[in-house]
Amino acid sequence: MTTSLSRFGQHIVLFGCGNMASAMLGRWLDAGLDPAQVTAIRPSGKAVANGVKVVTTSAEAPANPDILMIGVKPQMLGDVAEDIARLIGPDTIVLSILAGVTIDDLRGRFPGAAARMRVMPNMPVRTGKGVVGLAGADGKDAARKTITRLMKPLGHVEWIDEENQFDALTALTGSGPAFVYRFVDAMRAGGERLGFDEPTALRLARATLASAAAQLEVSELTPTELAAQVASRGGMTQAGLDVLDEDARLASLMAETLRAARARGRELAALAREGQD
Repeated sequence: MTTSLSRFGQHIVLFGCGNMASAMLGRWLDAGLDPAQVTAIRPSGKAVANGVKVVTTSAEAPANPDILMIGVKPQMLGDVAEDIARLIGPDTIVLSILAGVTIDDLRGRFPGAAARMRVMPNMPVRTGKGVVGLAGADGKDAARKTITRLMKPLGHVEWIDEENQFDALTALTGSGPAFVYRFVDAMRAGGERLGFDEPTALRLARATLASAAAQLEVSELTPTELAAQVASRGGMTQAGLDVLDEDARLASLMAETLRAARARGRELAALAREGQD
């Protein structure tokens, strides 16, 4: 499937355009999307990108857009749902990047839409190397194909058949880059303790991550197998791996980290539902 959006003929309304929605929009424009096809609703009126129309209220936005993407905070959904619903027509595909807000929540709030989907991108989508998780489509193959095409320029696209796994996907891929960045920062701090100055330690840690990620992307080997290729019995790398592997400390820490992120996603979903009630 092509990643060019130069002939993508759908009009998109962005209801809220924070960091994530802005990252997606930036990449779509880089991929050839005509900025005249996009309207962003931002109460601040702050510009988002050259050529993209910005309005401050839903009353100023075009009704019945082909695609409407919701990018507000999950706990704010109850406050803006009526404004969103007024824009939606029978041909509108509703996309939600709100953590924890389920397809049933979207159906209840926006019954008049053609289809409703959950979307979970991560911040690297701005470079075209991100991950986008998708669920929903209400059984509409045409809608699914349209949104897959729209998301393809952002990076890897993964459809999740079981929506109950979406909070886990959000924790792993949506929050995951932040956890990777913290790991790199820990490598930087460790490098400083070995005697490097901070800029050198950070430069080396970043380059190490980039080189390892590039190999992981193209290799058919598992991460465990790749690590084994670097290590040799009784060598320096194995000594370091032994520390990470002792009592499965790294695996346990990451499992606890992902569980905490998933739990917070469920809490946000509960807050959003309270707003509906």
